[in-house]
Amino acid sequence: MTDLLGLHPAWILAAAALLGAVIGSFLNVVIHRLPVMMERQWQREARAWLGNEDAAGEEAHGPFNLLVPGSRCPACGHRIGPLENIPLLSYLVLRGRCAACRARISPQYPLVEGVTAVLSVVVVAHFGVTWAGAAALALTWSLLALAVIDLRTSLLPDALTLPVLWLGLLVNLGTLFTDPTSSLLGAVIGYLSLWGVYQAFRLLTGKEGMGYGDFKLFALLGAWLGWQMLPLVILLASLVGALVGIALIVLRGRDRELPIPFGPYLAAAGWIALLWGDPLVTAYLRGAGLAW
Repeated sequence: MTDLLGLHPAWILAAAALLGAVIGSFLNVVIHRLPVMMERQWQREARAWLGNEDAAGEEAHGPFNLLVPGSRCPACGHRIGPLENIPLLSYLVLRGRCAACRARISPQYPLVEGVTAVLSVVVVAHFGVTWAGAAALALTWSLLALAVIDLRTSLLPDALTLPVLWLGLLVNLGTLFTDPTSSLLGAVIGYLSLWGVYQAFRLLTGKEGMGYGDFKLFALLGAWLGWQMLPLVILLASLVGALVGIALIVLRGRDRELPIPFGPYLAAAGWIALLWGDPLVTAYLRGAGLAW
């Protein structure tokens, strides 16, 4: 691992965990607020289209974005103070309950913070303190936010997906993860491949098998990893998605007709390919007798 100001690697990993937990706290804000912001934007656009621009909307409740208003308890409206917002620690001290009304706090908050911390440590341990490591952290955090939003709402917001896609094209101008041509082709092939599957499925069944957000997420992964990694990503995502879907049907009696968000599986598969894509592809080709 790259030495940073003479720090021992253990301290670097500890700093990565701390940074990850703090970022995880912010990701919780993004996960909760970005879908609400999208819904309010759609309502504004619908009112404008219907000629009701003066109708009461979010303006009656004040601005709402990633920064304002401050965090409050959804049960009693208690404003969350700084000491109640320390990642992981505050949840443990408060025993998972609001300090004012003792309403239960969703376990999503410490879970996202903890997962972000662990993933950040893995990324820094793999890439070191390098430009590739910094870029991989940004991708990791973005994929986690997108996965949880999709799980909660079945949405993959363009406001997050598209900037990260463009960032992937930019970082690969410096060949951090792949060459610029492979990055550009990855974005194009990633989008068009799932779009083609979507159109074929709709033509054959009359149903929509996935959303346009999935196309853009696959394009994002192609931009970061290159077109060569797309087969591995879709294979891993499909395999995990199928196993989870079967498990839900068997264990919970889930209706086969109910849609299962595909974004989380794409995000997980893309993250695995980011770290271990080359060894996995090599192992597969050797197992198939196509490489030595």
